[in-house]
Amino acid sequence: MNRPWRLLTGLLGGWLAPACLAVCLSAERLTGVNLAGAEFNSKKLPGVFNKDYTYPTQAELVFSASQGANVIRLPFRWERLQPQANGLLDSAELGRLKTTVEAAYGQGLCVILDVHNYAKYFGQSLGDEPALEEAFINLWLALAREFPDADKTAFGLMNEPAYMPLERWTALAQRTLAALRNAKAPNLVLLGGGGWNGLHSWFNEQDGVSNANSLAGLEDPLKRTIIEVHQYADSNYSGTRQECLAADHFDSRFERIRAWADAQGLQLFLGEFGVAPNSQCLATLTRFLELMDNAQWKGWTYWAAGRWWGSYAFALNTSSTEPSAQWALLRQFFFRPALSPPLPPTRNES
Repeated sequence: MNRPWRLLTGLLGGWLAPACLAVCLSAERLTGVNLAGAEFNSKKLPGVFNKDYTYPTQAELVFSASQGANVIRLPFRWERLQPQANGLLDSAELGRLKTTVEAAYGQGLCVILDVHNYAKYFGQSLGDEPALEEAFINLWLALAREFPDADKTAFGLMNEPAYMPLERWTALAQRTLAALRNAKAPNLVLLGGGGWNGLHSWFNEQDGVSNANSLAGLEDPLKRTIIEVHQYADSNYSGTRQECLAADHFDSRFERIRAWADAQGLQLFLGEFGVAPNSQCLATLTRFLELMDNAQWKGWTYWAAGRWWGSYAFALNTSSTEPSAQWALLRQFFFRPALSPPLPPTRNES
């Protein structure tokens, strides 16, 4: 990427109208934030809207777009959208999803629909109940019917599917992808690895299988599947501590997965990463963004924005007067499409 252009467009920020921002299919890169809230209070299911969980407001969407984002990842709970496995989608919850998608699209934001369930449904592991695997495919086919416009939505199959064996998850993910394509769903699909889906652990084996070898040779007839990974910067990579490993600690790890994706003919997406606003962590955040500033990375979404975070150190506020420190770094790396060169002046022949 051309860094002088990045700096210029970072300064322009909200000056560019939403119409200038790309949507899901036409964007060369998708860079933005998670707007959390709809997945909150997983112990209260389905829960009460605006008491136990919430959805992004128009103001949050406008602010995110004004900073330079062209995508939001929207975490939500399967149980709230489909209270019975294989049943009808809840009309009120579906309405909230659709309202958010339309409002985001109005700001030039692609929405990644993120089933934030860790491979569980009402506490039951998909790995322990094979019928839930078929119910999961049913969910995505229902979502594909409700969100057929691939310019507006991308499909994030499952957040961190840690509660089923890695090999079972990757097989289910590929079956789900095949079912979506057989149903003529044209949307981008973000397919995460098994376990906690860490970039750092992509090559680690579980019962002799790693994400790297189980997803090698992934096929998508539309060539619209992107590999999603997550990465936090604290010493155990959990995203639970307000300290960060040195920036160069991650160089070899990013390079190894970049080379793997290149060999597979795939692109990568960092669906979650976040840091506290101290000097070491901000330096590491900058390095993450630099390491993804190449064509092998389709993009990223920072974790996380959303008005219900309270004192959570990684959170991004939406204050125009005192924005979170992380915004200044993100703005430098949000993707901006190249502007057309100005037309030459018209000669006056008279």
